Amino acid sequence: MAKAKTAWVCSECGAEFAKWQGQCSDCKAWNSVTEFKIAASSKASSARLGGYAGATEAKIETLESIELTELPRFSTGLVEFDRVLGGGIVPGSAVLIGGSPGAGKSTLLLQTMVRLAETMSTLYVTGEESLQQVAMRADRLGLAKDKLKLLSETNVETICHMAQQVTPQIMVIDSIQVMHMPEISSAPGSVSQVRESAAFLTRYAKQNNVAIFMVGHVTKDGTLAGPKVLEHCIDCSIMLDGSADSRYRTLRGNKNRFGAVNELGVFAMTEKGLREVKNPSAIFLSQADNPSPGSIVMVIWEGTRPLMVEVQALADTSQLANPRRVTVGLEQNRLAMLLAVVHRHCGVQMGDQDVFINVVGGVKITETSADLALLLALYSSFRNNTLPQDLVSFGEVGLSGEIRPVPNGIERLKEAAKHGFKKAIVPKNNIPKGGIEGMELIAVSTLNEALEAI
Repeated sequence: MAKAKTAWVCSECGAEFAKWQGQCSDCKAWNSVTEFKIAASSKASSARLGGYAGATEAKIETLESIELTELPRFSTGLVEFDRVLGGGIVPGSAVLIGGSPGAGKSTLLLQTMVRLAETMSTLYVTGEESLQQVAMRADRLGLAKDKLKLLSETNVETICHMAQQVTPQIMVIDSIQVMHMPEISSAPGSVSQVRESAAFLTRYAKQNNVAIFMVGHVTKDGTLAGPKVLEHCIDCSIMLDGSADSRYRTLRGNKNRFGAVNELGVFAMTEKGLREVKNPSAIFLSQADNPSPGSIVMVIWEGTRPLMVEVQALADTSQLANPRRVTVGLEQNRLAMLLAVVHRHCGVQMGDQDVFINVVGGVKITETSADLALLLALYSSFRNNTLPQDLVSFGEVGLSGEIRPVPNGIERLKEAAKHGFKKAIVPKNNIPKGGIEGMELIAVSTLNEALEAI
């Protein structure tokens, strides 16, 4: 039997060292370097995996010799979930789903697994809850309990060995932070444990053509806990967002080897679990009956479809030496840049104003097409001028005050027209030649033109 090698790894940052040392030279953490053993050969890994590793020998091929076949997929039964996954679940893929506590990760996966268990072999592995707790949740949600197989275990090697006996087509690991490898001495949840456990499960998924969902925890700043290599080794990384006091949850794809990234799925949390929202734009267009200054609807692009969202702005005289700049759903640094642009090129001084920006519905916007709508809403609040309720806008604002076009302009305008909007302020280069039936299009090339239009 080959002798196992020993490595020293920092549990905070994942750096490796040839020997033990008190302080990690990379992240400067003290007493974080721990020992774990590495298998000396692939045969040892094959033995741990039950003999199915290394069944075929690797060979070098050219691109031309590779046969191209369409990836087979099977549906989760939820259109919004399939959209974020790129069209469905790919056999042999490893998917990481993260989210804050109480967002509904386990609920969503349990609903999906029960639905898939009707037609295929499934296995739900829980390391945080007992089997009775999972059964109680299924009973509360009114789910069928006769087909889904459950396993309560945290040893990754034992999980893969027992999975070989039932040969599931899809498996859930809840969660990756509580899983452990026996030969690693550090505690579950450490960098080395999470990294090795995820790598072991990913190899199992590829070699056995099993789709694996791993549930991941998040840190206090909202990022996935564990090493960054965790997101590199899996095929798809998605985040389930939503506060405890909000009815809606958004599922966003951050990485996807089988589809578009930044795809967005919207769900509503009900007493019977998560229910998909067929028309997300409708729930975010919660305009008041009595319109007030500082509100406008913008059309953003999420993944492969347009989404209409209302943005609200409030400018108020500040009593502080340093006025506040508060954003919810938008990047705060970009707001500071846009305020400088509107001051420099339009002569609108808001240096003595507290500025508050809010995206209705809890949606997080990262694309620059929201620039023009944000400034129009802010100018509306600053001048106390109410904007028409049938007005929509989008466009990127440059540092020289120009309005730049954004991708998929025609699709955005058609989405706005479908929801009954009659007027749009958009970049000049986004105006279609034939126009949009029933909609007045106002083309602008500079920020001054946009402000004059309202």
